[in-house]
Amino acid sequence: MAYDSFDFSVTDKIAQIRFNRPDKRNSMTLAFWQEMRAVFAELDSRDDVRVAVISSTGPHFTSGMDLSVFGSLTPPNAEEGRKRENLRRQILWFQECFSVIDQARVPVLAAIQGGCIGGGVDLVTACDMRYCAADAFFTIKEIDIGMVADVGTLQRLPLQMPSGLVRELAYTGRRMPADEAKACGFVNQIFASHEKLVEGVLDIARTIAAKTPLAIAGSKEMLNYARDHSIEDGLNYIATWNAAMLQTADMPEAFAATAQKREAKFDDVVADLPVAKAMKPRS
Repeated sequence: MAYDSFDFSVTDKIAQIRFNRPDKRNSMTLAFWQEMRAVFAELDSRDDVRVAVISSTGPHFTSGMDLSVFGSLTPPNAEEGRKRENLRRQILWFQECFSVIDQARVPVLAAIQGGCIGGGVDLVTACDMRYCAADAFFTIKEIDIGMVADVGTLQRLPLQMPSGLVRELAYTGRRMPADEAKACGFVNQIFASHEKLVEGVLDIARTIAAKTPLAIAGSKEMLNYARDHSIEDGLNYIATWNAAMLQTADMPEAFAATAQKREAKFDDVVADLPVAKAMKPRS
C-alpha cells in the first residue's frame, strides 16, 4: 500500500517508515494520523516483518501537529456539551494512532534528527527504543500554545526518565538536547550525523530481525505487561507464556546453529488472520 505522509518499504524483514515532507518540517497532517494507524495494521498483517524503523527526512524529525488539524476538531452547529463529548472521542482516536506503535507485534525503533517537537515526542515515547543524531532536541511544545499534551507524552515519558525532569520539560517547554536525552536514558545512543544515525539504527534492526520472531514478540509482550502490572503478575504471565511457547522449533534450531557455528534460520510468524479477513465488510 502507498502512503502520502511517509515512504514505506520492507527489506530483509525490516519495515522502514520514513517521513517524507521535509519542506513542511514533517508536520502531522490529518492524513498522517490516519496513515499511521493503517501502516501499523499492515505491519501486523505481514509475515515478513520482524522489526520496524521510523525515520525522517530533512533537518527535523517532525514539528508536531500540523496547525490545520486543530481547525477541524470542532463540529459546527452542535450544542456545547455535544461538541465537548465529540472532542473527547477525537482525542482518544489520536491517542490510538500512536498506541498502535506500542501495541505492535514487532519492536519499533525511532531514528530522530533535528527537532522532535510536540506530537513528535508523543510518537517516540510509544516506540521501543530511541536513537538520535547529535543535533536532535526534544520539546513538549504544547505548553507554549496553552494546552496540556494529550496523546501520550505525559503518560509514557515518566516511565522513561526521571519524574522531576519530565515535569520541568512539561511545565517550561524548553528544549532537551541529545546529550541530555542520552544522559537521562531517554535515548539509547547518539550518532554524529543523520546519515550515520539511520545506518546505525538499521544495523541494530538487522540484529533483531535475525532472532526468532516468536521470542522477540514474546519479549515485547512481557516487557509491556511488566510495565503495566506488578512483578508477581508479570512472573505468572511469563510462566504461562513459556509453558506454551517453549515447544517450538526455534530453540532446537538456535542450539544447532550455535553448535555448528552458523547463523540460525527461523521461520516467519503466521500473521495472516483469516477470521479478521472474513469479518471485513464487502466493498
